[in-house]
Amino acid sequence: MKNLFLLGTLSLFFACKSNEVKKISMLPYPETKKVDTLNDYFGTKVADPYRWLENDTTAETAAWVESENKVTHNYLSQIPFRDNIKNRLTEIWNYEKISAPYRKGDYYFYSKNDGLQNQAVVYYKKGLNGDENVFLDPNKLSEDGTVALSGLSFSNNHKYAAYTIARSGSDWNEIYVIDIEKGTKTSDEIKWVKFSGAAWQGDGFYYSRYDEPKGVSELSNQNQFQKVYFHKIGEDQSKDILVYEDKAHPLRYFGASVTEDEKYLIIYGSEGTSGTEILYKDLTKANTKIEVLLKGFEYNYAIIDNIGDNFIVQMDNGAAKYRVVSIDPKNNKPESWKVIIPEQEELLEGVHLAGGKLYASYLKDASAKIVEFNIDGTRVRDIELPGIGTVAFAESNKDDATCFYSFTNFTTPGTIYQLDIATGKSSLYTKPNFKINTDDYETKQEWFASKDGTKIPMFIVHKKGIKLDGNNPLLLYGYGGFNISLTPAFSVSNMYFMEQGGIYVQVSLRGGGEYGEDWHKAGMLDKKQNVFDDFIGAAEYLIKEKYTNSSKLAISGRSNGGLLIGACMTQRPDLFKVALPGVGVLDMLRYHKFTIGWGWAVEYGSSDKKEQFDYLIKYSPLHNVKENVNYPATLITTADHDDRVVPAHSFKFAATLQAKHKGENPILIRIDAKAGHGAGKPTSKIIEESADIWSFVLYNLGVEVK
Repeated sequence: MKNLFLLGTLSLFFACKSNEVKKISMLPYPETKKVDTLNDYFGTKVADPYRWLENDTTAETAAWVESENKVTHNYLSQIPFRDNIKNRLTEIWNYEKISAPYRKGDYYFYSKNDGLQNQAVVYYKKGLNGDENVFLDPNKLSEDGTVALSGLSFSNNHKYAAYTIARSGSDWNEIYVIDIEKGTKTSDEIKWVKFSGAAWQGDGFYYSRYDEPKGVSELSNQNQFQKVYFHKIGEDQSKDILVYEDKAHPLRYFGASVTEDEKYLIIYGSEGTSGTEILYKDLTKANTKIEVLLKGFEYNYAIIDNIGDNFIVQMDNGAAKYRVVSIDPKNNKPESWKVIIPEQEELLEGVHLAGGKLYASYLKDASAKIVEFNIDGTRVRDIELPGIGTVAFAESNKDDATCFYSFTNFTTPGTIYQLDIATGKSSLYTKPNFKINTDDYETKQEWFASKDGTKIPMFIVHKKGIKLDGNNPLLLYGYGGFNISLTPAFSVSNMYFMEQGGIYVQVSLRGGGEYGEDWHKAGMLDKKQNVFDDFIGAAEYLIKEKYTNSSKLAISGRSNGGLLIGACMTQRPDLFKVALPGVGVLDMLRYHKFTIGWGWAVEYGSSDKKEQFDYLIKYSPLHNVKENVNYPATLITTADHDDRVVPAHSFKFAATLQAKHKGENPILIRIDAKAGHGAGKPTSKIIEESADIWSFVLYNLGVEVK
């Protein structure tokens, strides 16, 4: 393997604010073994020399991980201000964070983190003004905070609560049950659950699971044949009733829900991350069959609830920006559907049912707009919001007189509002006490023309009064995929960067959902390059407008956003100084062979098809690293329990970059232990990772840390 070090060390320098020069002596990269693995894709031979790193259970892979982490942590430990960054992050992270409350019977439930707790605690009160009591404390489920609560659902008779936990960030979940009146855990234990909660009917619930993976790696082996079961409280899981399976299609998801009145069982089917099929069963009649309500998989459907025998459905069938219709399952032809909320100019992101009203959440240029409708579709009013930002409603009931929502943006921590359903007026319920004066910061939205002329918006956030002299440190963040919308959200970590004089920019790339399904389709499959062009165009615009320059520009993205960073840094290595591909999809030829990666083929395409291989190979980050190129200073982040985007993506990308890169910029990989794709990560680990990332970024951007 070619080594980039002539004498085994790479000397990097940083001018501290005392004007002293700090020298970092970097350890050599590990000698990563190469194997003669060659794949033939329709006549094109593609080498895969680091295929052995896909095996996550071998001692050889474990040794490689240990060696890479040794190099990375040695480098980070020498950054002179890392401890200062960690201390400041810990200080500003330490504030109370509360979720919006929701009513179950006579009680209100909510989550709260008193500041630095690894996991938020679930509390309850009798009425809004009752005494606060602990209902469930996930911090007691593990000593190190790596067991997280991933779901909580209550039976409609308020006798039981099912809670779902994830260990070490894995997508594998377990479901347990609390007897609410007794306040004790029952004997119920459900395992091998993925992408499922508990959908209650009486004293039991529906859930989805896979068969137990025997003799294979549970963290990387492909998941097939998801099934829906019914579990009755008090019985062993082995007695659970199989409700639905599809033996003909191993690569489909199936999830269950039950309408609030327990009249209907709803089963969602999907072949990937977009396109759904809806099945239903009348639970009030004996021996009824599961029937198709809405055939898949061309469109996206979501059941809001039922009104009597009719279903209220949000869909993009006939409306790229979504509409709401009422469907009578006995007369289920599209021409018989009754339109309740027609398609609007703005994207209809979701609909919340509370107190007999429909609250439609629209996105207007990636910011929330809430409109109240009567159940028949009569428009009642716009709900006045505190400003540009993101709204998330708490769970509500049909008979509620009030409901709650959280509001956040780039400079507003999650703030809770109470909405009076009769008047449509919002009142402040609780506001966090954050330690940085966010009034000193401003947000604006600007537009630029991408390579093909498409206008792309982005949010720009920074301290008021910043000088546009082209010399500001700037972090550019994006995602651009899976119909997911990036909306204004608060980040303690990003606030630290802006406190240091940095500019944070979030760009609304094609492939996301900000402007509906047409916007999404413009950045998927053979049009994926549009996403990278949009991101590169954003960087060029920010440089042209003198927000920053290439030597002060860092780029960041996670998961599909990690693919974004990998593609952009390999296509335009000259444009960026620092690259942060996090838990990224980086091997576009083999991603579908692990866990649930097959579900992304509707978004990306698959190398099993020639026409799709032909465009995947052109941008796959792993396969576009070139010899003797000076790539940006790169910190790849992943984790050993990531079974969403398996760490082999990051392992192989790091090894390839280290072998081919030429220049003084470091190429490092940080591999977290007992952590996964990101969800449920304990506060302590988040702070540690944030401190490492900002140390790396600020050091390599040459920022004087205050």
